[in-house]
Amino acid sequence: MSGANLTFTLDTATGRTRRPVAISTLVVAGWTGRDKAAMEKHIVELEALGVPRPASTPLYYRIAASRLSTDDAIEAMGGESSGEVEFILVGLDGKLWVGTGSDHTDRKAETIGITMSKQMCEKPVAATLWPMDEVAGHWGKLVLRSWRVENGARTLYQEGPVTTMQDPLALIAGLPESPKTLPDGWLMFCGTLAAKGGIRPAPRFEFALEDPVRGRTISHGYDIVSLPIAENPAA
Repeated sequence: MSGANLTFTLDTATGRTRRPVAISTLVVAGWTGRDKAAMEKHIVELEALGVPRPASTPLYYRIAASRLSTDDAIEAMGGESSGEVEFILVGLDGKLWVGTGSDHTDRKAETIGITMSKQMCEKPVAATLWPMDEVAGHWGKLVLRSWRVENGARTLYQEGPVTTMQDPLALIAGLPESPKTLPDGWLMFCGTLAAKGGIRPAPRFEFALEDPVRGRTISHGYDIVSLPIAENPAA
């Protein structure tokens, strides 16, 4: 069975441990907004790009786990893909862990099929995880941010609390499999924030999950290498 073998730093109250983690199943939860007005804003952003609004929310897209990456660069077809920061959940050793990633998506393909567009792009994730039980008590204090980096300028692109999205346990319970907790080897993206100034690409994307209570941050950034698109010559 294909999947992804990633190396994460498990950052806990008692220390940091670096270890390999085999991810067998990748789920991207979409339309997870708790605030219906904010979610509607994101839906309208996508509609402006030609993406039809969902029939119901949330939706769970199953993506090949092999698309996950902790590398500092990815390759994408053309120049119409972009990232979006999300908190991620990982099932490991019978426990739930939290981190952050970018649901990088081909926006042109998204107008044809959302699942296809998400499958087309690698899914960068930061290589650090926190135990959920260490942040659950102050979950509402955690903040997600992302930045576009273009021509040497770093511009804030997204910002907001993780509580903009539905509660992690509610998202897990909503999976078609209805598990009580996220199974070992599963990784789930849990929804994103509206973009400041609208959705748009950039040659570099950076993102972070901040825990101001414990004074720590998980962050990652990656360059987007645009591959040329060879068109068939006119007949």
